[in-house]
Amino acid sequence: MIETVIFYFFAACLVGAATGVITARNSVYAVLFLVLAFFSSAGLWLLLEAEFLAIILVLVYVGALMVLFLFVVMMVDLDALEIRKDASRYLPFGALVAVLIALQMAVVIGSRQFGLELFPRPERMPADYSNTRELGELLYTVYVYPFEIAGAILLVAIVAAISLTLRHRRSTRDEPKRWTGVRSGERVRLVAMPPEHQTRREGRGGASSDEVPR
Repeated sequence: MIETVIFYFFAACLVGAATGVITARNSVYAVLFLVLAFFSSAGLWLLLEAEFLAIILVLVYVGALMVLFLFVVMMVDLDALEIRKDASRYLPFGALVAVLIALQMAVVIGSRQFGLELFPRPERMPADYSNTRELGELLYTVYVYPFEIAGAILLVAIVAAISLTLRHRRSTRDEPKRWTGVRSGERVRLVAMPPEHQTRREGRGGASSDEVPR
């Protein structure tokens, strides 16, 4: 009974947070709603006895990616009015895509394919059972080649992203040819500035001097 109450609590938090992500007017609030959605998903995975996946979700997504996204959103000055004005033009198309996705999900994860009759509740594992060890053995034995291919694809994506952001930068090293070829006119530039105010006062011995105003 208590597990059912906890499940519906985390499920309600997840649905509400996901709704807040797409309806929040402030970008910072949207990121915070997404963090809440990740925490709720981690709670649901704990109910499924997938502790490793829940911890990875909190550490990697909430602890690293979402914090990075939050700092980027806070540092970048986003004009919410301009974004909403442009987004209103694509609202009918976005609604159509949302309806199609909902229909596909209803067909794929319907009661005929994922009902309790086809997939009953899994048995309770003993206290010394480690799903991390089971996942590692399965990942590095049966699915080792897909795992390595996915790692190579991610490495290529990282290299491509870095190469796209590179710009031609001037070398910071000292070049003797650049320094020896400098002419005298390029070393010092004299700027003539007219004085704003001058007062003349008599000094000792009848000599005059200029006094700079305060």
